[in-house]
Amino acid sequence: MNAQTERLTLTGPAGAIEALRDQAVPAAGQTARGVAIVAHPHPLFGGTMDNKVVQTLARAFVQSRWNCVRFNFRGVGATEGVHDNGVGELEDLLSVIAQVAPTGPIALAGFSFGSFVTSHAVARLAATRTIEQIVFVGTAASRFTVAPVPQELHERTLIVHGEADDTVALSSVMDWARPQILPVTVVPGGGHFFHGQLPLLKGLVLRHLRCGVAA
Repeated sequence: MNAQTERLTLTGPAGAIEALRDQAVPAAGQTARGVAIVAHPHPLFGGTMDNKVVQTLARAFVQSRWNCVRFNFRGVGATEGVHDNGVGELEDLLSVIAQVAPTGPIALAGFSFGSFVTSHAVARLAATRTIEQIVFVGTAASRFTVAPVPQELHERTLIVHGEADDTVALSSVMDWARPQILPVTVVPGGGHFFHGQLPLLKGLVLRHLRCGVAA
């Protein structure tokens, strides 16, 4: 954490939700662009809101003038409840969004399992909320049914995947993206956790956010 990070205890369907809010520090004359919510990888394989990829995404959003909230899914850390294979986790995410960003622009991002859950949040909210930016990293398309991205949000969406990802094969992500004609940014030699390439990942996300519709 840093001086601009605040601990939150939110209320979820299964009880308390542990979260962190990283505050943007806009330059003089500027304001925050909205609230970004980042979802972490699989809880049963060590995924938490402190995952390095999740933290990298949070830093990129904050640097791009988004206040960013990351949180632990049910059963992780101080968040109450037990793992629910994505069903309850979607309700956790929707509950977090409703509390930290009840109105105004939002951005949604997820890593691995978090991308799967976030994809269904996008599908649920797209008709009623302004979703300015979407970022999926290491999308878990080989293990879960990832929802398609609504066509009208394609230009606001960044999909990043490692060429050498041995947790989620690049081919499975391409099979998901191909019918949508949704571009995928491939990091040469990149693994699932982008070891040694997190600065590159952050740079890709920053470039996307700065060139986004709401920039």
